[in-house]
Amino acid sequence: MIAQLRRIAGDDAVIEGAPAPYASDATQETLGLRGSARATVRPPDAERVRRVVAWCYDHDVPIVPRGGGTGFAGGAVPSEDAVVLSLERLDRFRELEPAAWRAHVEAGVSTATVTRRARESGLLFPPNPGAAEQSQIGGNVATNAGGPRAFKYGVTRRWVTGLEAVVAPGEVLRTGGAVRKDVTGYDLTGLLCGSEGTLGVVTSVWLRFVPLPERSAQVAGFYESAADGCAAIAAVFASGGQPAALEYVDAGALAATAAAFPAAVPAGARFLVLAEADGRDAEVASDAAELGEALAAGALLTHVATTRGDLDALARWREGVSGAVTGLLGAKVSDDVAVPVERLAEMLERADAIGARHGLRTCSWGHAGDGNLHVSFLLPPGDLPLRAAAMRASHELHAAAVELGGAISGEHGIGSVKRGELGLQLGDVGLRLHAAVKQALDPKGLFNPGKKQ
Repeated sequence: MIAQLRRIAGDDAVIEGAPAPYASDATQETLGLRGSARATVRPPDAERVRRVVAWCYDHDVPIVPRGGGTGFAGGAVPSEDAVVLSLERLDRFRELEPAAWRAHVEAGVSTATVTRRARESGLLFPPNPGAAEQSQIGGNVATNAGGPRAFKYGVTRRWVTGLEAVVAPGEVLRTGGAVRKDVTGYDLTGLLCGSEGTLGVVTSVWLRFVPLPERSAQVAGFYESAADGCAAIAAVFASGGQPAALEYVDAGALAATAAAFPAAVPAGARFLVLAEADGRDAEVASDAAELGEALAAGALLTHVATTRGDLDALARWREGVSGAVTGLLGAKVSDDVAVPVERLAEMLERADAIGARHGLRTCSWGHAGDGNLHVSFLLPPGDLPLRAAAMRASHELHAAAVELGGAISGEHGIGSVKRGELGLQLGDVGLRLHAAVKQALDPKGLFNPGKKQ
């Protein structure tokens, strides 16, 4: 098999087995998930991706597509009989057309590179799901990644006008392209966005951009309770101001990070709401004033950041929340659910109660405007009984989110971590249709088996 794959993809493109960087994804940090594979293949171009897929499909070898490995759902963790198909060497811009606000990029281009190239042209690529230097566009598309600015700008799918993918049994599918409107046939582009590599392998993507906002501002509000903070979030919706992002940090996460916050945190603060406005100068001034007024009601203190230095400091602080929370006990099991925003306060109460029932310290932060909670159950490293308790708590968390009209994942996806739980949300009819789509596009079940189920 190794010899045949080397003839197909090139001698330097094939590694026997799955070296450590290819055997896990970001779930290694929290769940210790690690797999193995018969081979790791790193094709240098889309044609050799096609050849590898064709060979695997002909020989009944499972295929695990891989981007930057920054996912938190175990979607890139391989099974022992599979071939890991890494897209890292597909790292070229096929086209960059600033005057038309678009680009055609290969799947292995990093999120940071796309963002940087767009910015250099005076444009904005809004999706910013995190780990920008490591995450890759193909993976962002495969998981339909979100991020803080999804409140205003939407998730990755909104910025994809077409894609190229290799589908069973080794054929190239091209959907959409440079065209900005297309209602021809079924939405195959949308079907592949968020499919987590279970329906095919994305090799390139048409992306659209928008003009870069002239400036931005952020307003932080500190509150005595989650109830006060959630009331302020409701006030933001009623204010008429348009946040680009609307975030929250609960008491546990705020306590872990208060010392690093780039301004004084008032005594008694147990909830933080952070709202960002962006756009033209006059628009930002108006929106920031309305956001500040909405957040001031019931707040212990509000803090406004308008200079580049202050905004960068807030961004660094926000990026450090996860690490600071991990440091409280040394490890955590993280989860991601979403509920209607008006049920956010209730979901926060449910999360704390679920953790307490399982003897777990719990905290959360996330995208308040989208009702998207990132809940962490804290535990010491290597404590397997507590990790098992955290997994049981996560299952209860998913059921609670669905009961409140929400989703078992807002942006991280299903992968293998939430395997078997789709039925909580989709029901019998949804599960049947889900399976029918998989069967139609992947009749042998070889694309990322065991994921998104």
